[in-house]
Amino acid sequence: MCGIMGYIGERPAVPVLLDGLRRMEYRGYDSAGVAVISNGGIEVRKSAGKLSQLVKIVERTPLNGVVGIGHTRWATHGHPSDENAHPHADCHGRVVVIHNGIIENFLPLKEGLIARGHTFRSDTDTEVLAHLIEEAYQGDLPAAVEQAVAQTSGAYAVVVLSADDPDRIVAVRRISPLIVGLGRGEIFLASDIPALLPHTREVIIIEDGELAVLTRDGVAISRIGGGRVDRRPMRITWDAGTAEKDGHAHFMHKEIHEQPRALQETMMGRLPDDREIALDGVDLPPELVRSLRKLWVEALVEQTAISGPARV
Repeated sequence: MCGIMGYIGERPAVPVLLDGLRRMEYRGYDSAGVAVISNGGIEVRKSAGKLSQLVKIVERTPLNGVVGIGHTRWATHGHPSDENAHPHADCHGRVVVIHNGIIENFLPLKEGLIARGHTFRSDTDTEVLAHLIEEAYQGDLPAAVEQAVAQTSGAYAVVVLSADDPDRIVAVRRISPLIVGLGRGEIFLASDIPALLPHTREVIIIEDGELAVLTRDGVAISRIGGGRVDRRPMRITWDAGTAEKDGHAHFMHKEIHEQPRALQETMMGRLPDDREIALDGVDLPPELVRSLRKLWVEALVEQTAISGPARV
């Protein structure tokens, strides 16, 4: 599952981002990347493979900046590669986005953007967001983000940096989790609480359908298409190990109980309205698929039999 990390403050952003991504490695991923506001622009480093590969790249070509975002990706649309790793940028590299989840209508959006002159560098659904924000931006980044997500359908979380608005991070939650961590003169953002615990235990949960604007002074939350939201922070009293287990006694127990949700999230965006399953990289003859009567979903900890006719 994908991991999101963000930071805005006064200390170097990259060590904070990499540490947060490392604490979410247990979620599984196939590529990783970071982006930092630097020298009036945005610098990106990303790579397929483990986080250690990204660390080597950053060591060879360092990033300097105090505002940044990071991501670990589990491939949905587009195979694992350097090009498909997050963050993704608009045509001019002035806007970058990271994204968890699925944008169900990305193909018609992408076709429209290409027809209007946009150039894509990846096979992901995520990249359409960067270009939609580029089109909508008129000096107000939160408004551009809200206008962009209004054109999409799906379940996701998206985080945005803009070189033209360097002192803010904008994030939107549509089902996929986002948590803000509050520090002194610095604010953190993550998709999972363990990434925040080394830095703060004061957190605010962003709810479904909300937009958050992070600055060094705090976070402003609003409903998409609505008004401002006032929400008091909560204090996390448990340790990182307990947070990672999410109340379960053991990781195996947690993973067993997560299988229905994991299957649901895997299939999001792959079951369009015509009910034809879209599986990237799977090329089976239609007559073979129609003959299937049982599917096996193979997990890390066990195999689960799903009996009955295959729905195609």
